[in-house]
Amino acid sequence: MLDYPAEFLDLLIDVIRRLPVWLPGTFMTHHDNVRGIIATLVVCFVCGALGSLVVGNRMAFFSDALAHCAFAGVGLGLLICLLADTPDDLIRQRITLIMVAFGVSIGIMIAYVREKTGLASDTVIGVFYAGSIGLGAIFTRVVQRRQFFSIEDFIFGNPTSARSWEVVLLIGLAVATAVFLIFMYNWIVLASANPSLALSRRVPVRLSRYLFIILLALMVNLSQQIVGTLLINGLLIVPAAAAANVANNLRQMFWWSIVLAVAIGGVGYVLSWEISCQFHQTFTVGISGTIVVLSVLTFASTMVIGRWVRQA
Repeated sequence: MLDYPAEFLDLLIDVIRRLPVWLPGTFMTHHDNVRGIIATLVVCFVCGALGSLVVGNRMAFFSDALAHCAFAGVGLGLLICLLADTPDDLIRQRITLIMVAFGVSIGIMIAYVREKTGLASDTVIGVFYAGSIGLGAIFTRVVQRRQFFSIEDFIFGNPTSARSWEVVLLIGLAVATAVFLIFMYNWIVLASANPSLALSRRVPVRLSRYLFIILLALMVNLSQQIVGTLLINGLLIVPAAAAANVANNLRQMFWWSIVLAVAIGGVGYVLSWEISCQFHQTFTVGISGTIVVLSVLTFASTMVIGRWVRQA
């Protein structure tokens, strides 16, 4: 299903890297770099777009729990692939599919249990968080003799190892995010600010909440390969928090969050590559870590200059 879009993407990447504007041996002449920067920018766009809503709805702990629950999703995918004797060339796709389905299910169950029990959000999230980590430990222990993927890439991310079909999925997610926000952004903002007023205006509050949770779960799980389990929440929350320091209202915060996330992602990726080239690969820094640290530095700077930016 993804073969033709992936092949088209590979052709597009070859066209981009062969453009005469690039000097030989520079960043954009490498196939992995072009594919990696596309994946990174797409992830940053989605994180920036959803991050402002996550911060505004105080869902930072929720998104962090979804990221760590992906550990159980991967473990379950590994176990199913092992039991089904899945061919090696299809293992990564099957694991991704199972991980995404598991993550979406966990997100929906957290919202449902919180709604039915009336317990505090952090309590319900903590229960599912612990259960998912426990399941992940069991599943990965069972299949520990088979090495299907790099655990370091799963934890910290590695955009250069992203496959073309994964980038296609991310592009599809970005399109779905844009469509979702075009039609439902105002509903979500109104529902989070004043649920009673939203219901009086016939806003489908419950539907909006569940659709947002599903989209957030998709984003967290599909972005694992790019920024990793431990760093995805940093890219989702920190640019939005920095945007809050310079914005005068929610709409400005939304656009600032996207601009900052995309800019930080692009600069962080290139900076990491340049550092590695400068030291001839004897000293390398992780791409995802560089991006997240750069986003934290950006947040710190907005704390200082935010007042002047808002007054401009």
